[in-house]
Amino acid sequence: MKVIDSHCDAIYKMLLDPKIDFDGDPSPDVNYARLKQGNVVLQCFAVYLPEQFAPHQFAQMLEGIDRFHLKIASHPGVEWVRTRQDLERAVCSGKVGAMLTVEGADAIQGNSVYLRTLYRLGVRMLSLTWNFGNWAADGVLEPRNGGLTVKGKSFVKECGELGMLLDISHLSERAFWDAAEACAHPLAASHSNCAAVCPHPRNLTDEQIVCIIRRGGIVGLTFVPYFVANGSATMADLLRHIDHVASL
Repeated sequence: MKVIDSHCDAIYKMLLDPKIDFDGDPSPDVNYARLKQGNVVLQCFAVYLPEQFAPHQFAQMLEGIDRFHLKIASHPGVEWVRTRQDLERAVCSGKVGAMLTVEGADAIQGNSVYLRTLYRLGVRMLSLTWNFGNWAADGVLEPRNGGLTVKGKSFVKECGELGMLLDISHLSERAFWDAAEACAHPLAASHSNCAAVCPHPRNLTDEQIVCIIRRGGIVGLTFVPYFVANGSATMADLLRHIDHVASL
């Protein structure tokens, strides 16, 4: 079985600690050896700027992309994936495909030049928020539970025109539906589980999952325990989420 994993925090950890190496010691949880062991053919690497980096600047996002190229994409066993053909080449060559994504668009500030620059640098999937609100939308933990802003709706349309996949993980429920209306393309939830199985704010309702399915999108389930079960989580708990998505 060939595996695609739509989210990891390796770049974030490299930003926090420049000594971390993709194939050395110390290494992040997601590293080359583990990806090969898990038969992963495509790993998505998120550029995420944590709260302690605020106010977020576009230069910080570029630093994360630089870490990706210096430490991950340059690895001889890795194929940098920007197109379907790149992924097919990775599969045929036995390399690990590595794709850049963005988690939280705070630093982009709705700037079309920044968005196009990210696309040219290889970013192919983007989420508007982390857990809280910003210029584009509200995240799942923003108390007002707002939707997309006017600028956010325009930005979503620009992403679609570029071919940037929209990641709805972390969006408030109202922002999810605004994004679904503004986006004419398939949606992705890079790391979200089923609220019907585990009622965590970050998990998706059945209506949201059905919307993603009908749009031809993807749901990448996360193994983070508190999104899987209330209390300690087991593989059996995760399988319940898989069964539930399949049932929809």
